[in-house]
Amino acid sequence: MIRPKDHLREGERLASLKSYSVLDSLPEEDYDNLTNIAAEICGTPISLVSLLDKNRQWFKSRFGLGVSETPKEYAFCAHAINEGDDVFVVQDSRLDERFHDNPLVIGDPRVIFYAGVPLISEEGFPLGTLCVIDNKPRLLSQTQVQFLKALSKQVMNLLKLRKTNVQLKKSIDLLDEKNRELEQFAYIAPMTLNPLNDISSTSELPFE
Repeated sequence: MIRPKDHLREGERLASLKSYSVLDSLPEEDYDNLTNIAAEICGTPISLVSLLDKNRQWFKSRFGLGVSETPKEYAFCAHAINEGDDVFVVQDSRLDERFHDNPLVIGDPRVIFYAGVPLISEEGFPLGTLCVIDNKPRLLSQTQVQFLKALSKQVMNLLKLRKTNVQLKKSIDLLDEKNRELEQFAYIAPMTLNPLNDISSTSELPFE
């Protein structure tokens, strides 16, 4: 087995991933629909939306797989993100020196066939992949590849929408905080700045 190398700009890539606030989030039907469709189109028992954190690959959506994450060092997706933005295909992992003795190949879920499309952020960083997996060798048709690419774009659209919503919520929370500060100032200011208060206080002083 050959362990995957970190991305050339790994620090920036991880920062880009974290900006989506998606890691360890709850399952969402929109993502699950896409992995279901990907598996159906490609005729595979497994399909995943895999996101690559520092030391793990975490699955935002998983069709046909019970676990939610695996070590990054075993991840086919960690190789895929270093191969540009095209589909990364392994027809038979048992014949590939990078994967032939990978624990995910020789044990469950027996990743023999793999095809993954990198999920590219707006900044150009690969966050992970939309991938399909089979426990036997196979090839995808050109039509299947095109559909997989199209579905990967829909995954990125969902991630972008999520990021926009997170940023919008932060802006609203900040605005609410500023409004509370202004309301508090508006309540206190008349009592501290009204010159009549000083006159009233002066008029109460005793005269000799």
